Amino acid sequence: MLHSEFLKWRGHNICVTERGEGEPLFLVPGIGCNAEMWAPFMEQFPHRRLISFDAPGSGRSSTPLYPVSVESLAALAIAVLDHRHVSCTDVVGYSYGGAIAQQLAYDYPERVARLVLASTTCGLGAVLGSFAALAVLATPLRFYSPAYFERTAATVYGGATGRDPSHHQREMSARYRLPPSAYGYAMQILGGMGWSSWGFLPKITHETLVICGDDDPLVPLANGHILAARIPHARLEVVERGGHLLLWDDPEAGERIGRFIANRAIRPLPVRRDLQRRFLRRA
Repeated sequence: MLHSEFLKWRGHNICVTERGEGEPLFLVPGIGCNAEMWAPFMEQFPHRRLISFDAPGSGRSSTPLYPVSVESLAALAIAVLDHRHVSCTDVVGYSYGGAIAQQLAYDYPERVARLVLASTTCGLGAVLGSFAALAVLATPLRFYSPAYFERTAATVYGGATGRDPSHHQREMSARYRLPPSAYGYAMQILGGMGWSSWGFLPKITHETLVICGDDDPLVPLANGHILAARIPHARLEVVERGGHLLLWDDPEAGERIGRFIANRAIRPLPVRRDLQRRFLRRA
């Protein structure tokens, strides 16, 4: 059963969710996504303690008055882990959540054990998706209109969702229960503008799995190659015919992630010297 409660953070009410027991696995959501949308993915990890949250402007969390930057969302992720008394965890960042996960691993390396980056990019410096897919992403209409979702699923998501209409009902039901507000969605889009991990990717020292599909119109496969090439201990795995929603609609993605994080105890990394200096300056 999914348990939810609220966390006060910088004037926001943040919905934090948790399910199961075992080693923690932290799920960082994409733009507009709510924690309930992780349900198909969660089913593949019955022996893990699964923790997620709704970002400001999504799900049950409050709508921000102004954009919340990726750096701030990484700080929010730490507040969520503190709230759940988790000192170190494996992290799965999906889509925009992959950007947050990269920032989290860079700013707070001791809180991340292993890192999974799914269907995501480095921000500025990335290879852009198709114009049609980006145009659909610019509006939250797909969270409100079943007809619009049906019409654009193949264009924006590709993969099994794009090919098989039987996937649409499951995807739509999770979206429509807790859609983002139009204003909140816009604040999330604006919060990511100008962000890039290109410069700090070589300083991410975690064992990292970059996983993506070769049928993703929104995040082309070239972005997976960029991340895997610039993160020192990363490897790339490509899900054949996988789309942008591969975590939800392709069990193979969950199986690969499960193998990556299985059978190894969670051990935190030491704090990098440059971060120690930064913390000392703040003090």
